[in-house]
Amino acid sequence: MTGWDTGGSRCSESMFARELVLKQRTEILHALCSSGSAELLERVLDLLLAQGELVWEEYQNVQVPGRALYTNARHLLDLVYTKGVDTCEIFLAAFKQVVPERQGADLPSSGCCLDLEKKDESQITATHTLLIDRPSLVSKLQDCIDGALEALTVSGNFTSADCDDVQLPIHTPSQQARRLLDHVRSKGESAAKVVLHYIQQQGSGASRTQEKLTPPKEFQKYQKKLSSSVSAQSCFLSTYGGTSHMSLDEIYTEGQLELAHDCADPHGPLDLEDIIGAAGTVNEEADTVLVSGEAGRGKSILLQRLHLLWARGAALQDFLLLFPFSCRRLNSEQRELSVQELLFQHCCWPDKEQEEIFQFILDHPHLTLFTFDGLDELKQSFSDDHRLCCPTQRAPVHILLFNLMQGSLMKGVWKVVTSRPEAVGPLLRKHLRKEVFLKGFSPSGINCFVKKHHSDPTVAAKVLESLQTNTALLGLCHSPVLCWIVSQCHKELLGCGEGSLQTITDVYMMILQHFLQRRSTLKNAMGSGWLQEHLKTVLHLGQLAFDGIGTTCYIFSCTDLKTCGVTEKDISLGFLIRSKDMSAANSKHYEFLHVTMQCFFAALYIVLSSNTDRATIPKLFELQDMRETSQKGKCFMACLPTTAQQEQTQGTKASAAETTNLQITATFVSGLLSPHHRSLWLYCCPRSVMEKKIKQVSRCLSKGMQKHFKSISQPVAGEKKSMHAMPGFVWLIKCIYEMQESRIAKDAINKLDVDHLKLTYCDIGPVECTALAYVLQHLRNPVGLQLDNNSVGDVGVEQLLPCMHMCSSLYLRNNNITDQGICKLIAKVIQCENFQKIALFNNKLTDACTQHFSLLLKTKQDFLCLRLGNNNITAEGAKQLAEGLKVNHSLQYLGLWGNKIGDEGAEAMARALENSRSLIWFSLVGNGVGNAGACALANIIKNSSSLEELWLTENCITRTGVECLIQALEHNTHVKSIWLRNNDLSSEEEEEMTQRESRLVF
Repeated sequence: MTGWDTGGSRCSESMFARELVLKQRTEILHALCSSGSAELLERVLDLLLAQGELVWEEYQNVQVPGRALYTNARHLLDLVYTKGVDTCEIFLAAFKQVVPERQGADLPSSGCCLDLEKKDESQITATHTLLIDRPSLVSKLQDCIDGALEALTVSGNFTSADCDDVQLPIHTPSQQARRLLDHVRSKGESAAKVVLHYIQQQGSGASRTQEKLTPPKEFQKYQKKLSSSVSAQSCFLSTYGGTSHMSLDEIYTEGQLELAHDCADPHGPLDLEDIIGAAGTVNEEADTVLVSGEAGRGKSILLQRLHLLWARGAALQDFLLLFPFSCRRLNSEQRELSVQELLFQHCCWPDKEQEEIFQFILDHPHLTLFTFDGLDELKQSFSDDHRLCCPTQRAPVHILLFNLMQGSLMKGVWKVVTSRPEAVGPLLRKHLRKEVFLKGFSPSGINCFVKKHHSDPTVAAKVLESLQTNTALLGLCHSPVLCWIVSQCHKELLGCGEGSLQTITDVYMMILQHFLQRRSTLKNAMGSGWLQEHLKTVLHLGQLAFDGIGTTCYIFSCTDLKTCGVTEKDISLGFLIRSKDMSAANSKHYEFLHVTMQCFFAALYIVLSSNTDRATIPKLFELQDMRETSQKGKCFMACLPTTAQQEQTQGTKASAAETTNLQITATFVSGLLSPHHRSLWLYCCPRSVMEKKIKQVSRCLSKGMQKHFKSISQPVAGEKKSMHAMPGFVWLIKCIYEMQESRIAKDAINKLDVDHLKLTYCDIGPVECTALAYVLQHLRNPVGLQLDNNSVGDVGVEQLLPCMHMCSSLYLRNNNITDQGICKLIAKVIQCENFQKIALFNNKLTDACTQHFSLLLKTKQDFLCLRLGNNNITAEGAKQLAEGLKVNHSLQYLGLWGNKIGDEGAEAMARALENSRSLIWFSLVGNGVGNAGACALANIIKNSSSLEELWLTENCITRTGVECLIQALEHNTHVKSIWLRNNDLSSEEEEEMTQRESRLVF
């Protein structure tokens, strides 16, 4: 029950509407204003005007131009409160209708519904129609402002000054529509009739308008040229497959796309075109979509696929033009450009009529899509300090980019941006239309990719069989770049022995060996021979990578390569590829196969080179600026323009974008110094130097963990001590796992003294689960482990098993887990004496898993809590659970909301629980339970001495079933509440039954 719940009938809700507006004032203000956009407040005002709750003068007093958004919202709340209960009711209904569901889930609601139906038009004037139809008119006008203004000008109702005032570039389309309506109202009945007639002529609006649209001939020629250019750039894999010219059609495998965090997704798994679709929209006024995902998850390839489908006419056909940009390439643009120059010089140059084509884009922004790949690789962090509105004004490229994303420039043009999540701060997020997460490959995606990569099905089968026997490696392959490495190095994989590849570093060492041995002059390069032969090459490439990481440089000129001693022979190994965007005939540029490959070579340089100073490793693990740790880094700095040098020298802490690459590099350093790889380095650098570096890393990891432990706050009296871990904590855990030394893991985790470890929304996948289990198994005392809203999956569940003996409870809500993963989990936790609670809301469980839970209940007589809400369990599954419940005498909490148990399942569970002396809380919300089920559950109420709450909300119980519950309550004073909201009862029946039994909650 939320703080917004009045707990009374609809009648009493209306009585409390005024009190709600007062008491929840802060929350209402936050919901209306926290996005920074005035749109939500303006839509509420539209509805209040339409309902006649505000007169025009009151509207003008609230919506004062230039006044702070929060101040306007406060004036509205003051006005609504003083107008009384009826206005408060209407306001709350308007508020609930306007605020996005994810923001307003716990916000106030009244029993009042808004009636926006038209009244008899013959009885009202046109100006009055502008008020009562204002919400729908705003929606219809925002896509045809130009046409409406033209109609008003031709009719003599508007001057050019009026048109200019409406079309100020600082206003969003909906704000322009409201401004137009406000001007029309002031002009009188004649202007109002013109605009209403114009809207009526438009029919259904945008789609019909688009059908009529005939672009100029030169525009159509440019469209074909751009489409051809985009197709040519996209048809071959452009990232790590660049050396082998792999066809994107032949190798592309879909990754898992999900809406951000708690967005409801009624359409199930997302497709590529859903990126631009309506699902998950949180800010309708914004037009920037973020596709976020960790390094190697396939963001660039996803965007490339989107480009190719558009160019072929197979997707995104609402957009006539698509302009693809690489932030990596934009880093190298030192000139100040206008938007027009940015589009035409960086994407595709029109043969003629450049001004006409650009003007068409400005006039029809909704027909254009921009994509920006790799925002995290941009040297500058997002800022809204420099606002631009004029598309012909020149500015540094990053300022153009930031203004495009926040909508100050080219409002209405859609933008899709890819980035690692850490590089996107709250300043940019408030300008996002929505966010989509790219989670990498699913298990079926791994199978599909491996089969596509190997034309020989026998080889593919052997690789997949090897992965199935090594779940740690299978977990790594959820990352497309690692799956590619494993597929590329199948000979090494199949010859390395079962289980020998355990860490990310192991996989990258395999690709290093694979590439180097192809060019080895030694016929049988055993032991460390393959590395010794190419040590100079590794150091040259490592130096290039290391200095690039320090200066946020990912594209290298021939001068850069020469500075680091990289030769044509080194390039021919295949770790560097030509940068397609930057390489002209007279000026070659190169980049590493993948940014993670650059981080790996940077780590090799840190481990093997004697040219880095002693502060390198500590600075790396503290995520500080790395420029000064290498002499060559200063040479890279000298190549940067003066403004960039100034930006780079401000402060010592790395930016969010740089931090992620420093973390990856530090992870590789940890792995390279593991016992498994140390023997290789002994032939390359002195043992004493290597031991010092190992000690440095160990100290850094211990120090980093202690820093997190010190931040743990003391618990409130009566509550358990809890640590809400941040992504930085997960990174340290992964570094410890890469080192593969149990002593370091023990020392690092030994001082963690909490009852509950919370790791929600930390992007925990199978790789992170492997690392967590490796470290958490060394805990001194059991903890409750909360991993809700991550990407654990079945493989991740299996990777967690080694630490289950140190878990008292496990929370895995919303983690894409199936019966297969649960089967293995239950088999393990049955043997763990500390394990007492599990929560698995919103996964993919069916009746097939219930026999395992039944066994758990039969076996563990100290088990306390089982929550399986929002899965696919039916009456058959409920019967299986009932078998375990009959003999269990410890269970206190049982949650099964949102399944399909029905009366038959409810009756089976009721028979099993009717003599329970331990059950405190039981939920069957949303399970299709009717009167038969309710009457059976009444027996639990009648006989139980422990039950306090029974939840039967959102079922189909009628008066007959409730009568059974009331009769049972007469025999039980211990039960505190039975929740029965949204069942088949009239409001009169609910009120009557509440008076008879106050413990019923409707």
